[in-house]
Amino acid sequence: MKANSLLIKQRYDRIAPYFEGLEAVMEGLFFKHKRQQLWAKVDGYHILEVGVGTGKNFAYYPDNARMTAVDFSPAMLKQAEQKKARKQVNVDLNLMDIESLCFADNSFDTVIGTFVFCSVPLPMRGLKELYRVCKPGGQVLLLEHVLSARPVLARLMHWLNPLVVKLVGANINRKTVRNVKACGFVWVRINEGSGDIFKLIEARK
Repeated sequence: MKANSLLIKQRYDRIAPYFEGLEAVMEGLFFKHKRQQLWAKVDGYHILEVGVGTGKNFAYYPDNARMTAVDFSPAMLKQAEQKKARKQVNVDLNLMDIESLCFADNSFDTVIGTFVFCSVPLPMRGLKELYRVCKPGGQVLLLEHVLSARPVLARLMHWLNPLVVKLVGANINRKTVRNVKACGFVWVRINEGSGDIFKLIEARK
């Protein structure tokens, strides 16, 4: 595993037991509704969730779908396994790096991730992997926090980013919308309800 990936994995391994508690307030105030919006757009039978983490999205999994989910942090995946057993969630969980997915080309009807690409060391490589494993005509759905379009706030985010990366392994100044548009999708759409920092991104292959 690359040095950057190993460091980020170690940080997520460290905070895994406390992860949901750390984000509980933001989850209740902001993220829950946005997750519901994103998962309402899922279609098809075989769905891949990347960056499953502790299983925060389990409650939104569609009925009668074949669910596969991956994460590169063993400790986060352990939390997801425990929640899977506790909530009796029907999902195949896999330890896997998003930059090198062990799936065949054109495998999934929908590929979905929430707040994932802030933590991927090489985001373009990860996005191209999502494109590769998505079926022709399928979709990639992402909920991401990105660099603000407001100059003053953007400068602050750039300034704070090294500290945030060191603490939790997440970048707060990524340009994920631009990166998705560079991956060859037929079209990319940003949900009209998206704000300045949080973006709901739909891409069709």
